[in-house]
Amino acid sequence: MLLKIFNSLTVKESRSFKLHITFSVIDGMIRGALLLNEYVFIKSLNGNSYQLSFLFQSSLIVLLLSVFFNELIFRAKRKGRMLRIAGFITHLPLVLLLFFPRNPEMYSANSIFHYVFLFIFFTYYLSYPIVLPTINLFLKNAYSQENFGRLYGLSTTVRQIMMMLTIFFFGFVLDSDHFAFTYIFPILGILGIISVILISIIEYIPKTKVVITESLIMSVVSSFKKMVIILKTNKPFLDFQIAYLFYGFTFNSTRSVINIFYNEALSLNYSSVAFYQNAYNIIAILLLPFFGKLIGKIDPRKFTIVSFASMAGYILFIALSAYFPLAFQVLTIKIYITLLIATIFFGLFNATIILSWNIGSSYFCSNEEAGDYQSVHLFLTGFRGIYSPFLGILFYELLGFTWTFGIGIFMLILAVWLMHWSYKNRK
Repeated sequence: MLLKIFNSLTVKESRSFKLHITFSVIDGMIRGALLLNEYVFIKSLNGNSYQLSFLFQSSLIVLLLSVFFNELIFRAKRKGRMLRIAGFITHLPLVLLLFFPRNPEMYSANSIFHYVFLFIFFTYYLSYPIVLPTINLFLKNAYSQENFGRLYGLSTTVRQIMMMLTIFFFGFVLDSDHFAFTYIFPILGILGIISVILISIIEYIPKTKVVITESLIMSVVSSFKKMVIILKTNKPFLDFQIAYLFYGFTFNSTRSVINIFYNEALSLNYSSVAFYQNAYNIIAILLLPFFGKLIGKIDPRKFTIVSFASMAGYILFIALSAYFPLAFQVLTIKIYITLLIATIFFGLFNATIILSWNIGSSYFCSNEEAGDYQSVHLFLTGFRGIYSPFLGILFYELLGFTWTFGIGIFMLILAVWLMHWSYKNRK
């Protein structure tokens, strides 16, 4: 099957795919290491809870800039050059971690190194709304309609495999050397720059001439006006986004708290956290083909109920691990029975939410409007990222783990109810 696909590729497609695969390998390595990023911050750098919330928050609030960057990408005449510059600016600061001390006493409360660490990764996260959309634009231009999905799917599979291998490797290395991040992240940063340079080599030939009718600022303002009109006129889509606000609050507010819980309540080492991260990824990969077929057959609101309910199950069983700490040891990995059940729920959640989040919005509009509707979805994701991680830490500081997790589960129940009500009452 694969051989047949490769034999059918044109010279341009074959060359582009080799560059794409190389990028996916390196991107998977970086993403795998980043899965332990927040745990590194609290376990190795002794960062405080509010700083931890900002580290996660920075990966979300950059999405608020997606409208501006999309317009910038659209207007850029030399997109390859823009891609290289963006890759260089966003990845190079990772090299600064080479100069971080390897002495835990240097990371006292509010150490300057905490703020430098936050700055480095905020800069890296800026690559999400600039580099990734531009790469997708290049690939859409390089691959034929028939081969785009196949080749993109293959490279995504390679990326996921590299993510799983990297997080396991990084977890075991960090257990033996808590400051291994000071050389692993810089190496990945340099590799990231190289990968962006390689993929920028893909020949990009615009199919239509870019016509600019208004200034950059006015164009961004027009995009925001269009977002408001969409939410006002499409009530089922509005319900979908309000339910996502409830869900997003829970996901964002509990993310950092769960990492703190792993460290303070369960005393998990790096390899144990890596094990749970990998386990849910494997479950998600196995379930994705089934749910990929299912989402095309049912209303996205009904489909997304599965995502939100699974997330509630995940948080519930994490919380229960404090009350039922039944565990056993395999090598350096500490396996809690309740966390295994939570991981199954999280695998189910990831297999469904990746589809709902990426393509759910397109079910509420025509093909021509899909980009506008996804822009609304991205902007609101960034918007809830402004406040929810901070509130999660505030609830944890004031109320503790159990109440914080309980509030999150309640918000998910509201999201499930709203999706069900909207599906029944608004067609």
